[in-house]
Amino acid sequence: MMRHAFVLCCLIGGPVSAAPAITPVAVYGSGPPAMAPALAARALAAHNRERGRMSEAPLVWDEALAQGALDWAQELARSGKFEHASAERRKKAGENLFMGTAGAYPIETMIEQFISERDDFLPGTFPAVTRDGNWRNVAHYTQIVWRGTQKVGCAMARGPRDDFLVCRYWPAGNIFGQKVP
Repeated sequence: MMRHAFVLCCLIGGPVSAAPAITPVAVYGSGPPAMAPALAARALAAHNRERGRMSEAPLVWDEALAQGALDWAQELARSGKFEHASAERRKKAGENLFMGTAGAYPIETMIEQFISERDDFLPGTFPAVTRDGNWRNVAHYTQIVWRGTQKVGCAMARGPRDDFLVCRYWPAGNIFGQKVP
């Protein structure tokens, strides 16, 4: 089976494929929490390992962010689109997205896709924080290590072919004119 994975940056994207049915992944019950505690702990740990590497304060898990992320992940799985929620829908929280072959990627690998942008990152003032001059190439990474961000919540949903991971961050990062570690 061929596997594929995509990350979406910076509120750019469009439809990928139609997907009529969804299956929540690692979500239990009809109410909170939006992600099973063990999976939420792994997602938080993956974020905080990188923040620690950059000497930034650890994030805390926020269930309201995770619930909003779940709503959007389910919408993506249902529609088959791969695009950011509007700033209004995500209440101006930052957002990182991952889409990949259903069941093929553990959550750490999904988040590592965001962190792998570190290779192109240069500390500086946003948006001048990348080797090639295109800040969109490091925006997942800068959101994870953004000094002012304090909370994260993630959720996954499964469509017929793909898993969709949505992570939300508060306060949002990637603010023009602000320093990135």
